[in-house]
Amino acid sequence: MDRRIKFRHIECFVEIAREQSFKAAAGKLFLTQPAISKTLKELEEILGVSLMTRSRSGVCLTKQGEVFLHFAQMSLASLQQGLDGIEREGELAQETLSIGLWPSVAAWFMPAVATEFASLAPHAVLRIIDAPHNFLIDRLRLGELDLVIGHLGQPDTMQGISFTQLYNEHVTVVVRARHPILQNPDLAQIADWPVIYPPKGAAIRPLVERLMIAQGLGHIPNRLEAVSGAFGLAYTLQTDAVWIISHGVVANEIADGRLVELPFETSVTQGPVGLMSRPEATTTPVRQVFNIAVQNVLSREKRPSA
Repeated sequence: MDRRIKFRHIECFVEIAREQSFKAAAGKLFLTQPAISKTLKELEEILGVSLMTRSRSGVCLTKQGEVFLHFAQMSLASLQQGLDGIEREGELAQETLSIGLWPSVAAWFMPAVATEFASLAPHAVLRIIDAPHNFLIDRLRLGELDLVIGHLGQPDTMQGISFTQLYNEHVTVVVRARHPILQNPDLAQIADWPVIYPPKGAAIRPLVERLMIAQGLGHIPNRLEAVSGAFGLAYTLQTDAVWIISHGVVANEIADGRLVELPFETSVTQGPVGLMSRPEATTTPVRQVFNIAVQNVLSREKRPSA
């Protein structure tokens, strides 16, 4: 955009086109007619085209003027939306947004989103609940939660729920540092150790079962079924357990070396993580700001499944 074009040029041009009169437009903008005429002339000189013609019947747009008017109106509308958003920020001071999180989201994605949200709406309150999929979906249906972020559940659990995908995530298999299996990693050998396995009803259970079938593994007898990220981490660090879990739950521990991701092919377990809501729910200003925070984080963060 030519830096010589100022807001006053756009405002004057749009107002003249709207009123179809220099005199009326000048009155609306609290300017004199010579001043508004001069502003339009400056804009036409910058653009190198004639935008309007004047006659006794009023003002008429040229073809170039019609094109420019469309985009000028769009720019003013966008600016007004921004100003409205700033005004609404004050309205967010007493608002609370209740978010349900799947464990992998709570550990990797949500801390960055919460930080971004706080910078956009410092006086609004986030209420965060970390729980299993079915519990969160039930709370969402009851209206106790505004949004849920987690894995796409089985079709029977998603009836009446709107799902917007944010990113993909895979299941990973991890052990503590210096675990004996690291000497010769083999997925078929995990049954030789205690295995922390997702229970029935967990969103990733079908994905893990798909992985086991793909690798020709049958029933794992020595397994402990749990969805608690806190328990899984503590138990894995303190024992020789093998933990099968969503990558996002343990991404930080893998990064700092506390856990080691076994080099198994698990792409078959990749599935969507997204934002869940009630379709009939009203999109409030505080939720709009939260959506902006989510998109800002997605645009700059590396996904855990990458």
